[in-house]
Amino acid sequence: MISADLNGKCVLVTGGLSGIGLSAVKTFGACGARVAVNHLPNDPTTKQVLDELNRDGYLIVSAPGDVSDPDQTETMVEQAIETLGRLDILINNAGTSNTRAPIAFDDLEAMSEAFWAKIMQTNLIGAFRCARAASPALRSAKGAIVSTASVAGLGVPGSSIAYGASKAGLINLTRSLAHALAPDVRVNAVAPGLVRTPWTDPWPDERKAQTIANCLLDRMVEPEEISATMLFLACNPAITGQTVAVDCGRTS
Repeated sequence: MISADLNGKCVLVTGGLSGIGLSAVKTFGACGARVAVNHLPNDPTTKQVLDELNRDGYLIVSAPGDVSDPDQTETMVEQAIETLGRLDILINNAGTSNTRAPIAFDDLEAMSEAFWAKIMQTNLIGAFRCARAASPALRSAKGAIVSTASVAGLGVPGSSIAYGASKAGLINLTRSLAHALAPDVRVNAVAPGLVRTPWTDPWPDERKAQTIANCLLDRMVEPEEISATMLFLACNPAITGQTVAVDCGRTS
């Protein structure tokens, strides 16, 4: 895996308690950065995860807040920056599929107004809220934003029409924010394929096997491979407005 010297740098990772987000916390923390770990205020795993990160020597602070709530998001970002003292990198990772099992694309009745609202408020508008709130500090630091999109946003079938639409919107938002914040802040995204996380671990083996069969590398993506790509995009000064698929060569 790649590394970088991030001593003295500060990072905010949304949705940082598990899966890709937790991997990002560890990846950036291992490079010397101080990391604000965003999480839902009522997440029962918070204390255990943060205690483990502290025991392992990572420089972290807690940043509770639900990015689907505009007031909580603004407060969370402001308090994280105040606690850290600055902000160099924003990892927009918080997201939801709002379902444990895929919803067939032709089952339109299953995707209610509330279902759509939860996904869009978290995956797309939440990412914008975080970027907007963090932009003054990021401009000052000549920093970077990296968001977690999905191959579902690139046209690969995902968990629902709503989820794919939210991630497609996030990819478009990435490009638009790159223009809006240039030249001070670089903005990129990673589009993961099927990643081995606590969310995908309970999936039926048949479901995972069907996806793996369509991957050139014949395996799932590891979360560390996503966070390594985030680190690359956050540190490479010549890349902005891009979305990089990390999907083990998924073909369909």
